[in-house]
Amino acid sequence: MTPGRRNALILGAAGLAAAGAGFVAGPWLLQRGDNRAEGRALFAATLPDLSGKPRRLSEWQGRALLVNFWATWCAPCREEIPLLAAALQKYGPGGVEIVGIAIDHADKIAEYSKTITIPYPVLYGVAEGLELMRLLGNASGGLPYTLVFDRNGALTHRKLGALNEADLDRILRPLART
Repeated sequence: MTPGRRNALILGAAGLAAAGAGFVAGPWLLQRGDNRAEGRALFAATLPDLSGKPRRLSEWQGRALLVNFWATWCAPCREEIPLLAAALQKYGPGGVEIVGIAIDHADKIAEYSKTITIPYPVLYGVAEGLELMRLLGNASGGLPYTLVFDRNGALTHRKLGALNEADLDRILRPLART
């Protein structure tokens, strides 16, 4: 075996080992951290809505809030939107709010919005959204990424990857007022 091929195999194996470690440790590491600091960081942010109007996330402070980072090019993100819409219909009357933050360009989101109804506010920002997402614990920048905050602004849940209906019920039911 040539030295170049051997080095390539060693680097490939190291990369696979690192990816495996991230897959195993990533969810655990994402659950750690100061639950109030992330709320402060989120509620201090301002991003434009689809009409271009700057919106402060503090508009939703004091409410149970699910924040979903997504993109039009992300298939699992697109699959989550109908689930989030159904969750809003189910838990919205109990005071749960949902805000989408698209890591995308306004024209792409507007085009995608013609194919599906998104009944909750959508804010966007490519660089700003990525920076906020990383500040909120997603250093890898993977999507979808969802954070849930209680009425006191404390982070109660975070998930890197797609949610399902059972996840949403388990997470949102305790936050909804009956």
